[in-house]
Amino acid sequence: MSEKLGWSDAQELAERLLEKLPDVDPLSIRFTDLHRWICELPDFAGDPKASTEKHLEAIQMAWYEAWLDRKQDSGR
Repeated sequence: MSEKLGWSDAQELAERLLEKLPDVDPLSIRFTDLHRWICELPDFAGDPKASTEKHLEAIQMAWYEAWLDRKQDSGR
């Protein structure tokens, strides 16, 4: 059984988003889309109304770093 995730699980949420949307540049999206995509993740159990800009920024940056790592690894 998978662990339920909340807004403070930035790294894990970022990894799930990268798996679901591998070709999306995380810096090219709006926070409204990011919020929706997080809420749609199967293991996400956080309250959609409890998100903050700080949460979304942390998730976006973790996703971006993972996305860059994947791009660099695929270029080798």
